[in-house]
Amino acid sequence: MTWVKNANIAHSNTMDNHSLNQPNQLATNIAYYQTPVGVARIIAEDEFIASISIRDEEIEVTSTGDPLLLKAMQQLDEYFAGKRKEFDLPIKQHGTPFQQEVWQQLLQIDYGTTITYGQQSKLMNNPLGIRAIAAANGKNNLWIVVPCHRVIGADGSLTGYAGGLWRKKWLLEHEARIMGTGQTKLDF
Repeated sequence: MTWVKNANIAHSNTMDNHSLNQPNQLATNIAYYQTPVGVARIIAEDEFIASISIRDEEIEVTSTGDPLLLKAMQQLDEYFAGKRKEFDLPIKQHGTPFQQEVWQQLLQIDYGTTITYGQQSKLMNNPLGIRAIAAANGKNNLWIVVPCHRVIGADGSLTGYAGGLWRKKWLLEHEARIMGTGQTKLDF
């Protein structure tokens, strides 16, 4: 397990930047974790993991003592070692009710499998909402834990991934190898 840079920050739990001086503050801890595909920034707000995003920059490795960040990094270690298929972390993303519904549906996609955006919209009983659902997938702030990388284009192509299509391909091929289905040929 590798961690990097730990910081404590206080910020408002509202989306309004003008309310930063209000007493309703969240305790925020940030750690950076080295993965096989780049550095992940993990943000814990109080007792929840609020964000995991992938970064391209190099960051100096240090240690963290935050138990929730340590738990997240341990589970990421297990995922990359092929020993974890689901995450058991308290998570909380900021988003609209529709986005929350989309992200909840992403959690139902099994490890090592993919669905199309069209299939996702049908599972959500919203067959005409493909673009809105794809946009909500793109706003997912919990990289790997909420597995938006498992949603692909109707023709099987890799589309729309904030971390870069090469990372999406890597994650899907990693899961296919662990599942024993061999290397999936994924073009993008």
